[in-house]
Amino acid sequence: MLKIIIPTIMLLPTALLSPTKFLWTNTTSHSLLIALISLHWLTPSYLPYKNLTQWTGIDQISSPLLALSCWLLPLMILASQNHLQHEPPTRKRIFITTIIMVQPFIILAFSATELTMFYISFEATLIPTLILITRWGNQPERLSAGIYLLLYTLISSLPLLVTLLHLHTQTGTLYLPMIKLTPLTPPTDSWTTPLTSLALLLAFMVKAPLYGVHLWLPKAHVEAPIAGSMLLAALLLKLGGYGIMRITLLTNYSELLLYPFLILALWGALMTSSICLRQTDLKALIAYSSVSHMGLVIAATMIQTNWSFSGAMILMISHGLTSSMLFCLANTNYERTHSRILLLTRGLQPLLPLMATWWLLANLTNMALPPTTNLMAELTIMISLFNWSPLTLLLTGTATLLTASYTLFMFLTTQRGPLPSHITTTQNSSTREHVLMALHITPLLLLILKPELIA
Repeated sequence: MLKIIIPTIMLLPTALLSPTKFLWTNTTSHSLLIALISLHWLTPSYLPYKNLTQWTGIDQISSPLLALSCWLLPLMILASQNHLQHEPPTRKRIFITTIIMVQPFIILAFSATELTMFYISFEATLIPTLILITRWGNQPERLSAGIYLLLYTLISSLPLLVTLLHLHTQTGTLYLPMIKLTPLTPPTDSWTTPLTSLALLLAFMVKAPLYGVHLWLPKAHVEAPIAGSMLLAALLLKLGGYGIMRITLLTNYSELLLYPFLILALWGALMTSSICLRQTDLKALIAYSSVSHMGLVIAATMIQTNWSFSGAMILMISHGLTSSMLFCLANTNYERTHSRILLLTRGLQPLLPLMATWWLLANLTNMALPPTTNLMAELTIMISLFNWSPLTLLLTGTATLLTASYTLFMFLTTQRGPLPSHITTTQNSSTREHVLMALHITPLLLLILKPELIA
């Protein structure tokens, strides 16, 4: 554990003290090394915990997410270079430092075996994200987006803190392996159990986000710089899914809670897919598609079967890489046309033919076509939901159909059609951008060869 956390913390002096000429090279290569070392966490183990210490431990639920979070750090640094090229060196250093600061907190949140530490690191990821959005966002609306993010996340996580303290008084410990061994005494008041479960789940439902409490997400995505969007889509949303998995394994929540969450999640997958068909803003379209995919993850984690947990985990990993890649592609368009409106950035295939190939690959994985892990995840989730109740097939089936529709709509609008008259010159695509896309798509295509690493 320390052989990843210590080098990650040592990235801070690297970013602050590197000569300006080698700033990007040093931070990218260092973080890529950390990402490669972190892949050893994926080795399957028969033990319930690997690397178990008093504070941290890695099991089958956290190891794929930990590897994903380490893998995305160099990609965020790679993606931000063009965005920051006109800024003074000091601001570049502060920007890289802010991205790096999120990393140790995310690693701790995914590997914490003590719930208080999990809560602290879960909340601490909010601060650097907020700084990224409010300082480096592109639009004048970025302050209100930051306030939305802060209010939604903080208001929902206060009940979580209170409930954790209540759990501590009941059981005397918040250490996860101990809580599993401690039978919770059933309370005399019949309302306590559902309320406790609701408070525990609410913070993660907002973070995931569940349809109905998702309004902060499109706003934050649209205003955030590229690194902020990648961080939100690929890692911070996964904290929500991971939290739901951890909490549902601990407490026996009542069926009273199960139905509203399930209905909202599946209905949300349907509604946000429909919203995507009407979007004019490219980044907002990708943000809403994230809500739709995470709706499936929430539905799968709520029914708590082995299949659904496997499906939810695979979908979180594949969605993390796919949506991050889509945001990178949207950013390459934005840097050339300075607009996110789909009608003003259409017909780019003749100008950037190789980029169109990456667009096609990213959209096909988003649609969950074989041979991608997205297909495996969606099939697993649909089968487990159908097994639980055949009626869910209506919602999940329609959502899949709509996903295919808006993904094709996005591809056709950005790549095909007449070139708008205001686009006269564009810069060519660079090697950096192609490397970035390749580093996103390669793990996705390789994971289908050995899916048990993330299942």
